[in-house]
Amino acid sequence: MQDHISYTDKFFGLKKSDVPSLIKQFGKNIFKADNQRGYLRMIWDILTEPMFLMLFAACCLYFILGESSEGFLMLAAMFFVAAISLYQEVKSSRALSALKQYTEPKITVVRDGEEQIIFSEELLPGDVMILEEGNRIPADAEILQSNDLTVNESIITGESIPVEKNANKDFHQLLQGTTINSGMCYAKVTATGNRTMLGRLGKSIATINSSKTLLQQQIGRFVKIMAVFGISAFALIWLINYINSDDIVQSLLLGLTLAMSAVPEEIPVAFSSFMALGASHMAKLGIITRQPQTIENLGAVSVICLDKTGTITENKMQVKEIFDFRNNQFEEIVDHGKPANTNVLQYARLASELDPFDAMEKAIVEAYQSQDASRANYDFSMIHEYPLEGVPPMMTHVYFSEGNQLVAAKGAPERILRVCNLDDFTKQKIEEMIKQMTSSGYRVLGVCSVANHVGDFPERQDDFNWEFEGLLALYDSPKKNVENVFRKWYDAGIDIKLITGDYAETAMNIATQAGINHNGKYITGAEVMQMSIEELQQTVKKISIYARMFPDAKLKIVDVLKTSGNIVAMTGDGVNDGPALKSAQIGIAMGDKGTEIAKEAADLIITDDDLDKITSAIQQGRKIYSNLKKAIRYIISIHIPIIFTASMPLLLGWKFPNIFTPIHIIFLELIMGPTCSIFYEREPVENNIMRKQPRSRTQNIFSWNELLVSIIQGLIIMLGILGLYYYFMQKDYPIKYIRTIVFTTLILSNIFLTLINRSFEETFNKTIRYKNSLAGYVLLISVIFLSSIYFIKPLQTIFELTSISFLHYFICIVTSIICTAWFELYKGLRKETTSVGSSLRIED
Repeated sequence: MQDHISYTDKFFGLKKSDVPSLIKQFGKNIFKADNQRGYLRMIWDILTEPMFLMLFAACCLYFILGESSEGFLMLAAMFFVAAISLYQEVKSSRALSALKQYTEPKITVVRDGEEQIIFSEELLPGDVMILEEGNRIPADAEILQSNDLTVNESIITGESIPVEKNANKDFHQLLQGTTINSGMCYAKVTATGNRTMLGRLGKSIATINSSKTLLQQQIGRFVKIMAVFGISAFALIWLINYINSDDIVQSLLLGLTLAMSAVPEEIPVAFSSFMALGASHMAKLGIITRQPQTIENLGAVSVICLDKTGTITENKMQVKEIFDFRNNQFEEIVDHGKPANTNVLQYARLASELDPFDAMEKAIVEAYQSQDASRANYDFSMIHEYPLEGVPPMMTHVYFSEGNQLVAAKGAPERILRVCNLDDFTKQKIEEMIKQMTSSGYRVLGVCSVANHVGDFPERQDDFNWEFEGLLALYDSPKKNVENVFRKWYDAGIDIKLITGDYAETAMNIATQAGINHNGKYITGAEVMQMSIEELQQTVKKISIYARMFPDAKLKIVDVLKTSGNIVAMTGDGVNDGPALKSAQIGIAMGDKGTEIAKEAADLIITDDDLDKITSAIQQGRKIYSNLKKAIRYIISIHIPIIFTASMPLLLGWKFPNIFTPIHIIFLELIMGPTCSIFYEREPVENNIMRKQPRSRTQNIFSWNELLVSIIQGLIIMLGILGLYYYFMQKDYPIKYIRTIVFTTLILSNIFLTLINRSFEETFNKTIRYKNSLAGYVLLISVIFLSSIYFIKPLQTIFELTSISFLHYFICIVTSIICTAWFELYKGLRKETTSVGSSLRIED
């Protein structure tokens, strides 16, 4: 048997010089849907938004009334609103496009006789692909050479049982979207893009699930409630004005003013911007979200389920101990030392893949070749194979050598002991040795053989006349930073579950080294499957270590954790992790060593396998969610004084019942929209965010206390503005003067509210040091506008404002500060009370 064979020499593949012409002929290997979203679609969506339609109606009414200057101003406002919305849409769209580039799968091909890695969208008919276990097949192809190959074709056929494939004509077809379940192959691409079987069926593997998340649903309900309120208020204000004035057009205009003030259309825009831009920012950190809505769940993660190999450990295995059963010889290998010549390593090597990609098999090959450098080549030829299968698993290879049929197998020790003809006493001795090996944190493999098989091959690999050869113990050390990472998760209120296929003793040893909290107890995959849902719900509260786990057991644990009210994140890198990754609210794949199928099943991909990136992802998720809440609370608070100032004077029968027009409202919207969706998105993470408990999945975006505080903030600003309104009205100031007072106070209150709401816990003396590049621009734009309406006469005329005295301007400033700064006193008192309470608890 040749130890390392590359078939690249046999397959020349495409010539690189032919690639440009083939690209022109066949295009990219992508699924082209008819409903892809372009600029025209974006513009249409903007033009059909409720706020834009109300602006258009107000614009038409101004022209009908003959107020052309106001009409043209509304046209300009419509342009700015559309431009801002389009900018945010384009920016979000580009962020999503960048994410697709990050998550675009890669494939190894042979071109000009050399292996190279390309994006799957660059595949062309005639390319020779090299496919391995875990790969999603990116195009239709025909097998040229295969080894131990099975394929999961459920996406096409609906049948989940893997199908054997080889180069024979009846079994050589590979279809796009199916998955390599085991083995490897060289395959020649026959169809790409929409020409594949999957493309003809009209399916796209990369289609993102468009169902709305819980937060989107909550925001949608809130906006609908406000829209209904806006429509009702519009009808009421229009009716009252019409009764008082008998002017239907002017009454419609004033009704629209209130409707525009009531609809918080900034909130859905803010949600989309926060999620898309947040996902783009995380991608730059090496944390790829397959869809931006994942961020909504990140901040709520309460349990993280971890695989051991490659996640907690380095996934760099080394053979550490060998037990030769025939010679009753035990050997410990120190620091990659040279092991003694034993049949155990030879048979383990023969039972491994020809060109191994699994970390265990690579370690076996390294140890085997270190015995004797001349062993790079063997004269054995494989004539039959049984793929890795069963629970627990094993695999078998059959060779022909010197007229004999040599059979070698390796697998889980309990499976190997089960198929070998050993007496109970011997089994017990070997099981004790296995337990001793696993308690040192080693992964153990059993090895067996048949020296000279005669006759037909049995249907099941278990049915050979096996002879036990011995045991191999392999060690995979924990990652260096893992204990520190886990401490951060525990500080953030996140529980950790270790779910591994290893023996319990191995799992317990590694868990202790890595700093996972456990009570010394564990359960196995078999025990998990025997438990009822109710029993398992109680068990998962107490147990952190799950050993000898298999796919169905992993999936059951994840599902039970979810039904217990947890937000579950699950890490994995293999084919068998796919179902659990898909079921978890956040599936996390390790992008460096993970299989393509694990990456495609996952919601989050860590590009460099650094476990601390999960910490960063959770922190970013909490930050984005926290900043989104700040933005929405700001919108709620600032809308309240606008709504009441536009409606209460009319309902109370004041002398000047309609202080605002659509022009004033749309200007306020032009300020509030960017503040909400851009300024707060740039806010830095607060220091204590990773020391808080995860939020509940079922809770609303705001608690009643949070919502009450935001409403009170808005009501106090409203009282200040209406107080000034009433005072100056009673002093017989003209409407333009009162409007200027009201408008100035509202703009100043908006500035102070924006700055104060940067944190609902920290006071201004700390938040002023928060680094946000937009803070200065928000202040500058507001100051420029206020200066413009005081000093530029045409603007004063259009906005129906006038100059006010310095004293009255000072009153506006003081009123704005009082109506917003009270919250700073509230935060300071609450913080002091909390600090005193904590001190008393410590003393007790």
